[in-house]
Amino acid sequence: MSRIVATIPDRELALSNAKPMVTYLWVGLGSALGGMGRYWCSGLIARNVGETFPWGTVFVNVSGSFVIGFLATVLAADGRWLVAADARAFLMIGICGGFTTFSTFSLETLNLMRDGEWSWAFGNVLLSVGVCMLAVWLGHIGAMALNR
Repeated sequence: MSRIVATIPDRELALSNAKPMVTYLWVGLGSALGGMGRYWCSGLIARNVGETFPWGTVFVNVSGSFVIGFLATVLAADGRWLVAADARAFLMIGICGGFTTFSTFSLETLNLMRDGEWSWAFGNVLLSVGVCMLAVWLGHIGAMALNR
């Protein structure tokens, strides 16, 4: 965010502070839509395939990863479609992030691999999966202690 100088009139100051808030609103709207899409999609798959294995979650993670990979490439500065930064944030951070955060994890890992940072990419996978599994287990243990 740019520095605010005391001589800026109130109207200009309000406009410069409003722009980031508009982006947050777009991301929030996209997140809500993505979350509703995840709930609908995973529920649909669970009802039709069964709930023995989390096929709905797997489908959401795979399809969300595909979509964010596609959007990151086609909406890049040298990509085929030029869109405003708010539109990119709405689609990638909002909708894809609301649909599945696994898509962001996948894209960030791909970017590390594309940059030749293989050890960082491997570390990201190990830390994200391993530490998150530890965190969910610790959360479970903590909640079980509270339930007693």
